[in-house]
Amino acid sequence: QVQLVESVGGSVQVGGSLRLTCAGSGYISESACMTWSRESPEKEREGVAAMESDGSTMYADGIKGRFTISRDNAKNTLYLQMNDLKPEDTARYYCAVELGGCGSGTDYYGQGTQVTVSS
Repeated sequence: QVQLVESVGGSVQVGGSLRLTCAGSGYISESACMTWSRESPEKEREGVAAMESDGSTMYADGIKGRFTISRDNAKNTLYLQMNDLKPEDTARYYCAVELGGCGSGTDYYGQGTQVTVSS
C-alpha cells in the first residue's frame, strides 16, 4: 500500500514562492511517474507537472518557467518549487503516482494541500 503525504501549503503574496513536498511510504518503483495536479472551486482538477523515472519532465501551459518538479527516489519524495506565484495558482495541490509511467493512470493520490496567492 502506497501513501502520499503532502507538506502544508500556505499563503503567499503575488510574486512569492513556495516549495511543496510529497513524502511517499510503501514501495514506489523508480519506474513510476510522479505528478502534481491542482483543483479549485473555479477549475476542475488539472495536471500541473509530471516527472518520469528517466528525469524527463512535463509542465502545463502557464506553469513552465515558474514551477519546477523534482524527485528523490531514495527518499520516495517529490517536490514542487513554485516561483512567481499568481492569484490563479490558488488551488489545492495533489501529488500522485502512476505506477505504469506517465499517462498510465493515477494509482495513488495524496490528500492535498492548500496554496493561496493573494494580491
